[in-house]
Amino acid sequence: MKKLIWALVFFGIALSFSSCHWLNQNIMFETPRDYVFDTVPDTTLEQYVLQANDLFYFRLFANDGFKLIDITTMGSGGNQMFNIGQNQSLFQYLIEYDGSTKLPILGRQQLEGMTIREAELFLQEKYAYSFNDPFVQITILNRRVFVFPGEAGQARVIGLSNNNTTLMEAIALAGGISENGKAHKVKLIRKTDDPNNPLVYQFDMSKISGLMYANMIVQTEDIIYVQPRKQLATKVLREVLPYVTLLTTLLLTITTLQALKVL
Repeated sequence: MKKLIWALVFFGIALSFSSCHWLNQNIMFETPRDYVFDTVPDTTLEQYVLQANDLFYFRLFANDGFKLIDITTMGSGGNQMFNIGQNQSLFQYLIEYDGSTKLPILGRQQLEGMTIREAELFLQEKYAYSFNDPFVQITILNRRVFVFPGEAGQARVIGLSNNNTTLMEAIALAGGISENGKAHKVKLIRKTDDPNNPLVYQFDMSKISGLMYANMIVQTEDIIYVQPRKQLATKVLREVLPYVTLLTTLLLTITTLQALKVL
């Protein structure tokens, strides 16, 4: 009986060590050893590019910014208006699935694929037919990235209030890389026009040379994933301990019964 019990114990331990996936079911975005990561762009300080589902507001001034033209109230209700100061009103606008958005006076305009600066200049040119020296300011409202710092339960959704939020800034806003995270294996996953073929970059942030990637501008809906340490020994003990406890209790019970029988 004792040999059988110890055989079961060693079998459980061997089974635990033989199946890392069973022990680390919370690890995401694993890549094969021979996986070829995408090349990081030479120009890391890229301008943000407008895309579908972006929510924004814009301010329109006349005379190159001298006076605000409240054109957003023309022919519209007041349900979407934001009061940001005296005689200043803002509305939210959505870049729809086809890359266009419907704007006052201009109607539907194609903005997807433009940087914020390009979109501002484009709209200034369009509004020049109706207003003197128009001045346009655009602010994106719903930009965010998803950061997994390498610790279970610590994922964060980070709003991008700055147009040029860098990789390092996004990680810092999430509280930095956790104690159990691998700083030399930081992945950035970026969606493309093909949802089944995203861009996947990997950075080594454990060395000072990683600063060359720190200024890479993150985009809306980027996933920043710090690979966690697998902690096999701890997880094996946690998984096997209940069985060891059960077998130990059973063994103690059998020993006690045998002793009582002898007595």
